Amino acid sequence: MFSKLAFRNVRRSARDYLVYFLTMTFVTALMFAFNSLIFTEDIGEMFDIAGIMIALVGLATFFIVLIVAWLINYMVRFMLEKRSQEFGIYLLIGMQKKEIARLYIRENALLGTGAFFIGMALGVLVQQVIMAILYSMIQMQYDIHMEFNGSCILMTAGCYAGCYLLALLRSGRRFRKMNIRDLMEARKKNEEIRESHEQLKKWLFPAALLFLLVFAVFIFSGGIQDMGDVLFFLIGIVLVIYLFYTGLSSWLVCYVRRRGNGVFQGENLFLLRQFSSKIKTMSFTMGTLTALFTIAFLGCTIALMFSDYQNKLLETKFPFDVQVNSDDVKDDFADEMEVIEEEARVLDVLRYQIYALVPEKNQEEGAERADQVNVWLSSHLKVFGTMYQKKDGSPDRKKIEKGLEDHAFYCRYDTYMKLTDYNHLRRMLGLSQVRLSEQEYLIHIKERIRGEVEGMPDDIQIEGDNGELDFAGFYSESFSQDGHNGGDYVIVVPDGAVSSLTPYYAEMAVDIEGEAPMGLGKRLDDLTEPEYEDEEEDDSEGHRLMSRNSCCGSDTIVVMSLTNMVRDNLIPETKYMLSTLIFPCFYIGLVFLCVALTVLSVHQLSDSARYRFRYGVLQKLGMNRREIGMVILKQLVCYYLCPVFLACVIGGSVSVFMSGKFIFYTGIHSAVIDYFGLTFLLFFGIYGLYFITTYVSFRRNVEADF
Repeated sequence: MFSKLAFRNVRRSARDYLVYFLTMTFVTALMFAFNSLIFTEDIGEMFDIAGIMIALVGLATFFIVLIVAWLINYMVRFMLEKRSQEFGIYLLIGMQKKEIARLYIRENALLGTGAFFIGMALGVLVQQVIMAILYSMIQMQYDIHMEFNGSCILMTAGCYAGCYLLALLRSGRRFRKMNIRDLMEARKKNEEIRESHEQLKKWLFPAALLFLLVFAVFIFSGGIQDMGDVLFFLIGIVLVIYLFYTGLSSWLVCYVRRRGNGVFQGENLFLLRQFSSKIKTMSFTMGTLTALFTIAFLGCTIALMFSDYQNKLLETKFPFDVQVNSDDVKDDFADEMEVIEEEARVLDVLRYQIYALVPEKNQEEGAERADQVNVWLSSHLKVFGTMYQKKDGSPDRKKIEKGLEDHAFYCRYDTYMKLTDYNHLRRMLGLSQVRLSEQEYLIHIKERIRGEVEGMPDDIQIEGDNGELDFAGFYSESFSQDGHNGGDYVIVVPDGAVSSLTPYYAEMAVDIEGEAPMGLGKRLDDLTEPEYEDEEEDDSEGHRLMSRNSCCGSDTIVVMSLTNMVRDNLIPETKYMLSTLIFPCFYIGLVFLCVALTVLSVHQLSDSARYRFRYGVLQKLGMNRREIGMVILKQLVCYYLCPVFLACVIGGSVSVFMSGKFIFYTGIHSAVIDYFGLTFLLFFGIYGLYFITTYVSFRRNVEADF
């Protein structure tokens, strides 16, 4: 009999809580699909950094398990309260508490098991979609095949079962402490509205709005400087989110009490009473949902930013098929060429040197000219701010030398290249040739900082054999300036002007036919012996000139500074590295969004039976079906938009701020509003599906007796 009753109740619960059932199915599918990234052997064999994906997806799964456990516990407790009268009747007719508890646990176990198996079946399809997207991102072909990894299935089942088990045990323990009276009145207690000190609490609403405005102004004005500021504002935002709803409900109550101008217009009184009572009884839950919406918003924004980066800028990081760096200025790269020729057909190769103006000892004037570009960039670029400036705005050389020593943004001395090498490299890239007179120089600089260096030629002096050279212009095509052809920049001078310069380090650029084979970069890396010398060596030997002649440029988000760069090896590997951040962020964002929308939907649908009487009264007062449908729509819109609106204000402000910083530091050509807009569209696309499902089901339940 209990099995039959449990099965009947499961069918009824599945119908009443369809949104919850579908969400758990979808969460299971996502959990299985993303967990499969941890156990995919093919990816692990291709990339040495596969451990990063495992760690970040595992970390994301940890947070997902926490929020899913909260959802299950919340829903189990919520359904228990909604069915408390039913369980009280079971006690009255002679059933034991243990029997009712086992019945309830069995029902939820059946409901959860059904969602799990359907979700696992759906997860196999989602897994194929995710793997196809990942392989497409790393520019590799993926052949669709069903993969059932036992460890992945056990991990997904363990996480899912653990969440359910904890929630059911907690509810069962709570149920055993309740008597018939508690059960019969549990639902009424949940519906009680306690009003006290409303006039005082209503001021929390404008105070919360004021703090949000201050928060937005503070982050956009650069007020957050360190982790202490970040922690302070995070705590403040969390408090404001929860106090916002307390203040909003009290403000609405006071507005109705004083009979504001809009209270008696149309159906406003009905809607205001409904909305204020719901906010008051759910203020903590609404605050939690707002936090989930905000995290979902930020997660999707971060994922979109890095996805846009790898689609637009990553190709420009590696313009040459193969490029090799050596500290030995006389290195002929014979070993590297032997490896490259074994693996691919070489179309063109250039061995060249990067030069520097090395001052003689105790020559102060020469020392200042030797790193004048480095000093100018360190004290003028926005990325460094005032870090390397004195109080009067002039460059602080001591700080610059210390900063460059610690972070190696730039080499110790300014980097130079002779014109014939420069034109040869341009020819390899398919760029037009450049002409310079014997008294001219040019600067090839990263496009990201091109707009910030207009005044630099007026402040520096580049000299050749016959005196000062004239500036001939900037060039900013992609030119491998993350430590190979200089860091951020290289000064190009006529061939005759390099006689006064000293070879600084050696470079080789290679153009090969077709794509480079996998593993070529690793073979080149195996040839490189690590160097640990920190002392200067004798220049006459022609070997290492300085201990620190390497740099990475001023990039701060995605930094690529490697001795050996093989374009067709590094692009897939870097895209995979970025995917280790993109996929977990999307994963967290989607799950958090679905969990929050599920709680919103289930609350409204479970109350539809109670609202049926109220809307029946409206019908008797003369409202037709269309008018009642509009009232229902307004009620759900207010209820749904309240946490979403606040989340958009908070998440939108942070997203726009992060987008602006991301665009500034990477130099990507995107509008600040792009990531916010795409996240907004994705957010409200899923939001719309939940809202329409809730509206249709709610209206059908309300109008059942009309």
